[in-house]
This record gives sequence, structure tokens and C-alpha cells, in this order.
Amino acid sequence: MEDAKQRACARIDELAQMLIGVSRDIYDHPELKFEEQHAAKLLATKLEEGGFNVDLGVAGLATAIRAEYPAVSDGPTVAILGEYDALPGLGHACGHNLIAAAGLGAALAVGAVKSELPGRLVFFGTPGEEGGGGKVIMVDAGLFNDVDAAMMFHPAAHTVVDWGSLAITEVELEFHGKAAHAAGSPEKGINALDAVIQTFNALNALRQHIKDSARIHGIITDGGAKPNIVPEHAAANFYVRAPETEYRDELLEKLRHCAEGAALATGAKLDFNIVGHSYKAMRPNHVLGQAFTTNLESIGESLSPPTLSAGMGSTDMGDVSQVVPSIHTYIKICDDGVAAHSRAFAQAAISKRGLDAMIIAAKALAMTAIDVLTDPELAARMREEFNRAH
Repeated sequence: MEDAKQRACARIDELAQMLIGVSRDIYDHPELKFEEQHAAKLLATKLEEGGFNVDLGVAGLATAIRAEYPAVSDGPTVAILGEYDALPGLGHACGHNLIAAAGLGAALAVGAVKSELPGRLVFFGTPGEEGGGGKVIMVDAGLFNDVDAAMMFHPAAHTVVDWGSLAITEVELEFHGKAAHAAGSPEKGINALDAVIQTFNALNALRQHIKDSARIHGIITDGGAKPNIVPEHAAANFYVRAPETEYRDELLEKLRHCAEGAALATGAKLDFNIVGHSYKAMRPNHVLGQAFTTNLESIGESLSPPTLSAGMGSTDMGDVSQVVPSIHTYIKICDDGVAAHSRAFAQAAISKRGLDAMIIAAKALAMTAIDVLTDPELAARMREEFNRAH
């Protein structure tokens, strides 16, 4: 096992310039959720060149990838995941270019020694993490049914392994009022924008009464056409998040009540629609996480976890973690205080520090995949922990 790990890491060193090139290429061609044609084809090509059998367009998603190394035998199935969609207006300000390249590097490195190892090795290219829920769709399509361990890395301002995520649901509110001249006959109108504003005001009052770890945040997506027309239509988009899926669902109802109260107060009609992504909370597998931590530290990367009061984001990896033992690890690419989804983080995602972290992540993922494939006792403890939580 140790020899296989050393050779896998050596293979990543050999591939380093190619992986850096892949990361830069994806960074330079940012594509939004489910539009990642360039990135998906690039990854599929590299996997095919590495000997993988590649299916591009799985689960009904044109940019989703399932690639399996053909050396297959009895034993566990390990899945290494990659993401590659960008953010609107900000490009790769979440560092998915690094995630894709690290996952690719880990898969190719394990593939280089897979003929000597039991089990199965799969790479999943998972599109649409930023609001589309590509992994949710792939889970629902049954692609993770035969997987024993799933793992990925995410760039961050900290290095931490057993970190969770917030369950999230996206909601679109539409209010329908009645147009009228805003100066000549405003009494004849029903102001849909007032209903949106009242909803925000009600939510601001609610903040005192929700758990510190939960989040409700939104934007106005339609506020009317012109100031001299009473808005007959207004809309807002909200994310509702909580560490527990059940509490997220409770907050969804509170948001609904705020919107219903605003509709009643203004006379507008409400459409309350759950749209886009709805992700479950991450359930990190600690046994698998400890194996990753040991491997990470063996190549010189120490943990630097955030404070307990630090906030969390959301990821569709949470849904994967509900059906298979999983880890969604973080490796530091920037100084503390640099926020994800910021222009500063986008710069970090293409910096030397970020690219170095990507190589480290690829090695730690590859080594952990080899652990699972070759250590039946580890695989059993990992599954036992997972089953206890269900």
C-alpha cells in the first residue's frame, strides 16, 4: 500500500504541469451551471488519455461525467469527484477550476497503479454545483448506488477535513398586484413591490429568533418598471440555510408566513415557489476523514481549522454524503479573512499558492482512495460509522 501511494504521488508530480494547465484552462473559460461544455470535454479527454472508460452526458446532464478505470476486481468502489462550474460575474471565485484539476490528478494517479489494487475506481464530473444540484440529480439517477466511498477537495481560507455544510433551499417569491398611475390614481393600484419590501422587513424582525448558525438571505429580482407605475409584479429570490435539514424546512415555513403576511397586508397575490437547488446538510465520515488527514499530514500539509463560530456554505455533496460515506475536504489557498465568492478568492484560485494546494489535494485524495481500496478494516469501520448515522 505504501509503495502504491508513493508511486501515485510520483505520478502526480509527473502530471503537475498538465494539471496546472487544465486548471488554468478551466479558469480562463468560466462556464455557468450546466453550460460547462469546454470543461467537461477537456476532463473527458484527459481521462480517456489516462486509460479510463468515459461516459460524458450521464444522468441526463450533458456535462456530467462518469469515468471508470477498466482494471476491476472484487473490493470496494471509490469515487473521486470534480466540479467545474463558475459563478455569474465572478468566474471561478469558488475555485472549481482547482477542484476539477485535483480530482483529475487523483484519478489518473490511482489509475496508474490500479491494476495492482482490488476494487473499482470511478471519477465523477459533477456539473451545476452553483445552484443546479448536479450531484443531487446524479444521486437520484442511481449513479452512487454501488459506491463505497466518495471524496473531493475544495479550496478555502482554512485547511479542515471534518467540516459540515448547511442544508439549503432556494425560493422564488412572486407578488401580483394591480398597475395604476402612481401619482394620478395610486389608490386604484395594488403595489406588488410593497409586498416584497414587507417580506424583507418581516424577515429582518425574524432574525432575532432564529439560530445563529442559520441563514435566510435574498435579493429583489423584479421591483417594477417605472416610478410612475404602481408595480403590478415584483419578485425576490431567497436562500434558506441551516445545519440541519429539518431546521431548514422549519425556516422555509417561517419565510412562507412572512410572505403570506405581506400579501395580506398589501392585497397582492403570492406565488411561493421552491426552485433551483435544494441541498441536504453534509454528513462527513470521520473514519474516512481521519485517513485523509493522515495522508495530508504525511505530505506536509497541517490542519488549520476555522473557529467554531465560522460560518458554513452549502454544497450538493451533502446529498452524496447521505447515501455513501463521504468527505468534502478543504485546503487553504489564501489568507484568513478572504471570503469565498469574492474577487480576491478568484485571484487566489489561479495563484501559485492555489495551484500548489491543488497538487497537494490530488495527492491526499489519491492516497486516501488507495487506503480504502486496500484496507478492508478501514472500509468496514467507514461503513459502520455511516450505518450508525442512519
